[in-house]
Formats: sequence, structure tokens, C-alpha cells
Amino acid sequence: QVQLVESGGGLVQAGGSLRLSCAASGRTFSSYTVGWFRQAPGKEREFIAAINWSVSNTYYADSLKGRFTISRDNAKNTVYLQMNTLKPEDTALYYCAAGAPKAIVRAPSRYDYWGQGTQVTVSS
Repeated sequence: QVQLVESGGGLVQAGGSLRLSCAASGRTFSSYTVGWFRQAPGKEREFIAAINWSVSNTYYADSLKGRFTISRDNAKNTVYLQMNTLKPEDTALYYCAAGAPKAIVRAPSRYDYWGQGTQVTVSS
């Protein structure tokens, strides 16, 4: 069993940066792939990035690669999402998720555990 708690969201002006954290409890967290997703009102949950347990592979949504960076510290049981040059369209509820999706890292259904989300609001 893995419990996930996101933090670091907030209100930021366009062009600004935020770093989200996903803290996990559970003895097997380091063996999971962890992904970040977001969901804006009225829209489907959208894949942002994922990182595998060994930190040897990272995956990004093509539209976000270059602005967002995922990293993890297994010793701290934490995964991070650095978000730069934020835009108003980045406004959403951001979730982290853990699972063993193998090659299908972009599908929310492949993840077993989810946090409650942290709100990111980007003002113009």
C-alpha cells in the first residue's frame, strides 16, 4: 500500500515557476513508476510526466517537454515536478500517481495509487 500527498501548488503569475512535491509513505514506493497528471474543470485527466523507479527513464507529454521536469529522490520517498514559464492554460488540479504501468505510462488507468491533488492557478 502506498499513500501519496502532493504539495507546492498555489497562485502564480504567468511566466513564473512552481515546484510540486509528491511525498509517499509505504515501504515499496521506490519500486514504482510515478507519474504526474493534471485535470482542468470540464477536461479529461492529462498526462504530464513519469519517472521509473531506477530514475533511468523519464517520459513527458510532448506539449510540455522543455518547460516541466520530473525528478525523484527515493531516499526521501519524494517525486518532484519543476514547472517553468507557466501559462494560464496550465491552471489545473495536479495529481501524482504510483504504479507499475510498464510501457503504458501515459494512461491514468495504469496507476494504482493517487494523491488528492494540489491546485495550480496561473494568472495572466
